[in-house]
Amino acid sequence: MTDLVQQDTRAMSVAASKSHYQSEEFARRLRGRYAAERNFKIAGVAALALASMMLVVLLTSIVSKGYTAFWQSQIRLEVTLDKAQVEERNFTAILRQAIYAQFPQITDRTGKRTLNELLSSGAPYELEALVKQNPAIVGTTQTIWVRSDDEIDQFVKGYFPRNAPEAERRLNDAKIAAIDTLVAQGSLVQSFNTTLFSAGDSREAEQAGIWGAIVGSMLTLLVTMALSVPIGVAAAVYLEEFAPKNKWTDLIEVNINNLAAVPSIIFGLLGLAVFLGFFGLPRSAPVVGGLVMALMTLPVIIISARVALKSVPPSIREAALGIGASPLQTVTHHVLPLAMPGILTGTIIGMARALGETAPLLMIGMVAFIVDIPHGMTDSATVLPVQIYMWADSPERAFTERTSAAIMVLLGFLIVMNGLAVFLRKKFERRW
Repeated sequence: MTDLVQQDTRAMSVAASKSHYQSEEFARRLRGRYAAERNFKIAGVAALALASMMLVVLLTSIVSKGYTAFWQSQIRLEVTLDKAQVEERNFTAILRQAIYAQFPQITDRTGKRTLNELLSSGAPYELEALVKQNPAIVGTTQTIWVRSDDEIDQFVKGYFPRNAPEAERRLNDAKIAAIDTLVAQGSLVQSFNTTLFSAGDSREAEQAGIWGAIVGSMLTLLVTMALSVPIGVAAAVYLEEFAPKNKWTDLIEVNINNLAAVPSIIFGLLGLAVFLGFFGLPRSAPVVGGLVMALMTLPVIIISARVALKSVPPSIREAALGIGASPLQTVTHHVLPLAMPGILTGTIIGMARALGETAPLLMIGMVAFIVDIPHGMTDSATVLPVQIYMWADSPERAFTERTSAAIMVLLGFLIVMNGLAVFLRKKFERRW
């Protein structure tokens, strides 16, 4: 009897120790899982913080370098529009006489050359345009404002040091003294740079604008949208609603998914070989750029449209078919309207991607130097990302700020387009 009691006691002790061991092991594992979850959350927050910080650094860098491009230095002149000089179109001489009159103490050739360099090389064309706009001012004295040279503008904005030795400065002492005199007279001021938003490209930074690139981008996107949206939506509707499920449709779906991941420059090579080489379409034209971008965005639009169509519950289709609607009526009257918010979202995102692409357009010649504003689909044009690329390659300091300003404008367009996509999705989205 005593032996049985001792065996039971020993068994209970072993069981208790096992239970204690198991509970300790369970608690240890539970603490490990909690610690892993906590570390994962910390890593996620750290990643978000790092990404946000990098984004802030990037935006701060762009804005700090580019916001001054929205302002341009201008010089006030009292010009006498002599009729003989106007008839000879000698507007350069008229401007020189006006700038010399503000510095009567300067009579030597070197000093006058310094004064001539204060004005933009495009100032005579500004004066000529003013005379053409209002011929009645010929023979009178007018107060006008003309753009300064880009180096003067950069000095006024503080990008060129004043206290460095003269040999290490872009501007000599005589030119700085002339600038100080104009500033003291109120004849050199900073005003909003309307040229940036009204002109095309130029070799002179103070005359360069992004309007030509914006128009080229809009024309290119118009062609892209006109081709890719109807074709992409029609292909998605057919594949999702009508196409039989066999090896051919499987092959098509695989190819569409693969094309969505193809590098964009491949589409540029395709456009170069087919649209330019085979069909002989004009280079640097929005119609060719739109065709290339349409090929690039088609897979994205097809995939997003198919996802939107799949999100419509089967009960909608069954109910429509049950009351006598044909398959085509079911799709056009019920399924497609309900899927339209998702389709619009995918389309806008695809257009935003096309707006920011550069590589395909470089291959078809839209990197050309274009001064004139395009007026049609076949006119020579460039686009905003390519304009940014060309300005970033320019050595002048003034093009650096214009590059950042153009990036800010492009980011603004992209933010608006993505914001519109989010708004449409939130406004028309239905939860089933």
